[in-house]
Amino acid sequence: MRIGIVVHGPNIIDSGYALKLIELLKGYGDVSVRLGGTMGRTAVIDASLEKVIDISKKLVPSDSLKIFHDDDVDVIFLLNYGKSNVTGQVFGYKVYNHYVEKIADNNVPIIQIERPGEDDGSIIPWNNNMDIVKELSQELNLAIATPEEVYDNHIKQDNPGFNQRIVHGVSPGENIMVNSVVIGKTDSDKLTLIAKDNHIVDIIGGELKEHGLEKLGEVDLDSAIIKTGLLRKAKVTPRVISSDKPNEFKITFLDHAGEDVYKFRDSSVVVTVGDDTTLISSDILYRFDVPIIGITDGDLDKVVEDGFKVKNSIIFEVESGFDDIVGKDIKRIIFNDEQESYDYQNIDEVKDRILEIINNINCKYKISYIE
Repeated sequence: MRIGIVVHGPNIIDSGYALKLIELLKGYGDVSVRLGGTMGRTAVIDASLEKVIDISKKLVPSDSLKIFHDDDVDVIFLLNYGKSNVTGQVFGYKVYNHYVEKIADNNVPIIQIERPGEDDGSIIPWNNNMDIVKELSQELNLAIATPEEVYDNHIKQDNPGFNQRIVHGVSPGENIMVNSVVIGKTDSDKLTLIAKDNHIVDIIGGELKEHGLEKLGEVDLDSAIIKTGLLRKAKVTPRVISSDKPNEFKITFLDHAGEDVYKFRDSSVVVTVGDDTTLISSDILYRFDVPIIGITDGDLDKVVEDGFKVKNSIIFEVESGFDDIVGKDIKRIIFNDEQESYDYQNIDEVKDRILEIINNINCKYKISYIE
């Protein structure tokens, strides 16, 4: 039997269950494994699992499922470790339905293993109740949840025509991230986002952050990737790996954490704009020994437990609301509105040019050097 495995998110990897389940499923046939999503990449690197889990492409989980479908495997497993059984099962429901929209025939069994090792863990046969489901349920001590149960308990709404998105399994005081942009904070264990004309206009169970909504712009609420709380909870020791750098000094520009930060791994330095973008990207780029020059305004929402930064990185903290203004001028003046430049010889030259830009804008700032 040919088995495809899609691993989603850092928690299933950090818990050790991704590797345990991969080894277990090898007993049933030939196994191929790939990542679905972005944040799990750092967990794969830190666990030295690049030769086990394919992280070569940035793919949403439904696309990873589709690749295995197109490879004509016999069964596909989706491994996930959500904050709760509710968030995990709702995640699986959405991934499975996005996947179904991308394929012509739905003839490959999709089986989700959710929160293994937890009392509320489950195994969900989304489209085919194979014998292996019952066997794994008993071996892993996981309850079997049917797709109908997931829909009835978590998805069905009284007003299906209303443009809203219920976010399950939240806790008060958590950041709300939509497509990697922090747009607010929860103040309840029940959260609903409300959109009109592809813009989020209201929230139930939290408080919106106007600056975040401006950065987010238009959004399809049904397909948006929504997360609350920390993107990665585990305390980890980051693994630094070598990365090929160009002979020339290459600087790149990053103003949105939703971009594929891993494509910047060959940069000499990355200029990042925004507190959360700087925190997330510097943490990832630490694994590739790439320093950053961050433009922030002190409006930080904690989205990872520890934000690692490479030695010699530089952080500019400007007046509130000026980070985007400075960022636009940097992109125009230093990068000629492109994403990369080879016009500078070292990080100090870049720093000095940014200082000129900030001084011309005439806003207050302070500089922090990472030693």
